[in-house]
Amino acid sequence: MNQIDINKIDNYFFIGVAGAGMSAIAQYLSGIGKKVSGSDRYFTTDNSSKIRIQLEKADIKTYPQDGSAISDFIEIVVVSTAVEEQNIEYQEVIRRNLKIVHRADLLAAISETKKTIAIAGTSGKSTTVAMLYQIMEYANYNPSLITGAGLSKLIKKGKIGNAVAGKGKYLIIEADESDGTLVKYKADTGVILNIEKDHKELEELEEIFGTFKKTTKNMFSVNQSNKRASKFSENRNFDFGYDVDCKYNAINFKQKGYKIFFNLNNEKFEISTIGMHNMENALAAISIANLNGISLKKCADALKTYEGIYRRMQIISQNENITLIDDYAHNPVKIEAAIKACQQNDNRVIAWFQPHGFGPTRFLKNEFIEKISNTLREQDQIWMSEIYYAGGTANKDISALDLINGIKIKNKKAFFIENRNDFIPILKQNIKTGDTILLMGARDPSLEDFTQLVNNKLFTQ
Repeated sequence: MNQIDINKIDNYFFIGVAGAGMSAIAQYLSGIGKKVSGSDRYFTTDNSSKIRIQLEKADIKTYPQDGSAISDFIEIVVVSTAVEEQNIEYQEVIRRNLKIVHRADLLAAISETKKTIAIAGTSGKSTTVAMLYQIMEYANYNPSLITGAGLSKLIKKGKIGNAVAGKGKYLIIEADESDGTLVKYKADTGVILNIEKDHKELEELEEIFGTFKKTTKNMFSVNQSNKRASKFSENRNFDFGYDVDCKYNAINFKQKGYKIFFNLNNEKFEISTIGMHNMENALAAISIANLNGISLKKCADALKTYEGIYRRMQIISQNENITLIDDYAHNPVKIEAAIKACQQNDNRVIAWFQPHGFGPTRFLKNEFIEKISNTLREQDQIWMSEIYYAGGTANKDISALDLINGIKIKNKKAFFIENRNDFIPILKQNIKTGDTILLMGARDPSLEDFTQLVNNKLFTQ
C-alpha cells in the first residue's frame, strides 16, 4: 500500500458507506473538513433511509451503488472486505485507474495523526470504546471517536453516533481482528479485552494480537481475567481484571436489576448495564483513562451517566415485569455472555438468535452448540431463525436448524423457526410475568426493525 497522507488528500469516496465501520470513518473525515461521498447497495434513487439522511446531514453526499457517482475528481476510493471485485463500482474504479484503499489502511493513516487508543479483542470493543469516550468527554479531554456502534447519547442528537471529530489530542478507535487488519495500526496505546475463536482459529488470532502488541508505540493493557489475553501482558501496572493480580483489580461485583456495581482501588462504581463482561469492558476503559491522568473518582462519576450503545444489551421495553433486550451478540462467547447477563435476575430467559453468514456459522457450529447448551438453564429457551444471507458468493450447506438440533441433543429447550416474523405470535402466547426476552444477531440492517416489530406487537397492541 502507498503511504496515505490525510493532510494532502481532500476528496474521498466510500463504496458501502452505510456500513458501520465505513460510515464512522466517512463522518470523521467530513468532520475534519474533507469532501466525502459514498454509495451503498441499500440506497436507490427513490430511497431515503434513516442512515442515508444522517449521512447527508453530516455533509456526506450519498448515491445509489450503480457507478454513476464515480468520477476522476475522486482522489481515494475506500473499500472494505465486504466489497467484492465483481461490484459494479469497483469495476468502474478500476477502469478509471483511481486509487483504492482498504478501510483499515485509511483508519491506520488517520490514527497516525492523533494520540490513538486502539481497543481490540474478539468481544466488547464497541462498549469499551463508548465507555472510554464517555469518561474522556466528561473530563473535558474532547476526544475523537471512530467505532462500530452508535453511542446512545449521540443517537439522541439525531446522529449515527459512531464517530466524533474532537478537538483534543486523543482518538479512540475500535480495532478489528476479524479480517486480520488489526496488524495495520500503530497506536499509542493498545488494549486486548479477550481472545476467543471467532472468524479465525485461535492460533492465527494469537499471532495477529502478537503483532498488534509489537506495533503499539507506548502502553499495552490486557485483561488478566481472560486466559489468552493475559499471555500478552507486559506490565501489570497497565492491566485490569476481576479478582486477579494487577493494578486495576476489581472486587465485589454484583448486579442488581439492570445495573452493575463493583469496587476498584477503594472507589465504588455503578453503571447502568448488565453482565460481568461489561464490568471487564468498564475496567479496560477506566484503566486507560486513569493512566492518562483522569482520577478514578472522575471515572466513576462519568460512568454513572453512561447511556449505553446501540444494540449492546439495549433495554427496549419493560412492561408488566417483562423485559425486552436487543443485543449484537453473534459469536458463541458473546451469546454466552448475553444470556448469562440476563440470567442474573433469576428470571426465565427466552433468547432468539439469527446467525449471519454461512461461512461463520459453519466455522463456529460446534462452539455455538456447546456454549449455548452449557449456558441455558432448565427454564430457559433458545429460538433461531434462518441464517442471514448478505449476498455474494456463499456455500449454503448449513442451516440454523443444524445448530438447534445439536442443542436439542443436549436436552435443552431449543426451537427453529425459519421466518422470524412467525416467532412473534408464538412468543406473545407464551410469555409470562418475569420473563426476559433477548434478541440477538448482527450484520442484518433490518434487525432494528424486527426488534421494534416485536416491541410493538408485545407491548403496544
